[in-house]
Amino acid sequence: MKNIKKISVLFFLAMAAVSLSGCGCKQTNPNPYAINLEIWGLFENDDPYGAMFEAYKKKNPNVRNITYKKMTTDSYQKELIDALASGQGPDIFLVHNNWIPSFKDKIYPAPADVVTEQKVRNEFVDVVADDFVLDGNIYALPLSVDSLGLYYNKDLFNEIGITTPPKDWDEFVADAGKLTKLDVQSQIIQSGAAMGTFTNINRPTDVLNLLMLQRGTEMVDVKNHKATFAEYAGSGGKSSSPGENALTFYTQFANRSAQTVPYTWNPRLHYSIDAFSEGTLGMMFNYSWQIDVLNGKAPKLNYAVAPVPQFPNTKQVNFANYWGFAVAKTRTPDTGNMDPAKLVTNDIRAKEAWKLLTYMTTKQDPALDAANAAISKMTAEQAKLDPAKDYMEKTKKPAARRDLLETQKTDAVYGVFASGNLIAKNWYQIAPDAIEALFAQLITQINNGEVSVADGLRSAAAAVTQMMGR
Repeated sequence: MKNIKKISVLFFLAMAAVSLSGCGCKQTNPNPYAINLEIWGLFENDDPYGAMFEAYKKKNPNVRNITYKKMTTDSYQKELIDALASGQGPDIFLVHNNWIPSFKDKIYPAPADVVTEQKVRNEFVDVVADDFVLDGNIYALPLSVDSLGLYYNKDLFNEIGITTPPKDWDEFVADAGKLTKLDVQSQIIQSGAAMGTFTNINRPTDVLNLLMLQRGTEMVDVKNHKATFAEYAGSGGKSSSPGENALTFYTQFANRSAQTVPYTWNPRLHYSIDAFSEGTLGMMFNYSWQIDVLNGKAPKLNYAVAPVPQFPNTKQVNFANYWGFAVAKTRTPDTGNMDPAKLVTNDIRAKEAWKLLTYMTTKQDPALDAANAAISKMTAEQAKLDPAKDYMEKTKKPAARRDLLETQKTDAVYGVFASGNLIAKNWYQIAPDAIEALFAQLITQINNGEVSVADGLRSAAAAVTQMMGR
């Protein structure tokens, strides 16, 4: 009798897995075909992906081989565009979170029966849906999200009696002033903060975007037709816009004559990461990926990372910079030496790619573990594998999923970035490289006294609006 009950339970679980599997895969294969999938990535070799790929091939009998190719960062975008145009590129490829507006015509959106917008909004931090879901279509999904942190030199803080990193911008201004040292010729020999310029600061436009968003700047209109970051918010006879306030605040740190913030930085100083690793910079803003860089440059450097400062009495905001995986819109399916009668269409190829991508990134259902193992070639360990969690543990990167961030928030090193992801934002950029170049020019012109903040910002907004075709 006990054996009969046990068999019944296993049968029920098996049937549930067939109909409810989280990756959309049918475990039976009444019309078999085989397909090979190719993925292009950056930053890592295939080590963090090996276990998930092996498990998935056993989970889904339609997928025979999964090939991961690590690309070169400097040439990646051009190689990707050329490959996609030829129809011989990858099935799945990395896209930056700012690329969707300019890349969406090259991407096959997720089929609704594989992953839904509601699932994305429920499982991932808010910025993921803001960046990767447009007009109800899901264009990409990430394994990791990164947001800014405040790197600070603990030895320099200790020397002048600063016990804790600044929590708001008023404290940041005060600490930056205390940490900055000038020589007898009024030249900076120790900087309190890398702020104010473009050429010798890592990710300066991200810091400017952070300030703008924290100030409540509406970067574009609700229809994504017009740049609005130079416009005044509300009414009341205000003399400047939130965008102007943010830009003024940022550039004043490189202005010898500034009255409201200390003079801490100029274009002649060492590059911010180098200055920080050399121990001549008190504070800088950056992402989690710089931890390995700094540890490699200066393994004995006594530093820590704190949450980014906020403006008093405003909504807490961070800025996100990360990558997600997308599926190529068109590609000749790789079916190896399969019978021509069973050739796979592009739609079938894209759907299989999205099934794999959804398996890699979204939350798995533990209730189906035993059933998946019972009706496939997966081992019990493979059936229980959470690919995104496995990736997070192997790469030590901040997670994109809310449930995984919960486990990271108390991490001594990455907890700051995990918490930052929950309040991270971004904005719709029709041409991110061109916009970054525009902001770089704007910062430099203000540093050189060639344009006022208000005039420069209005010109930049007009240029971005023109990029948007308006």
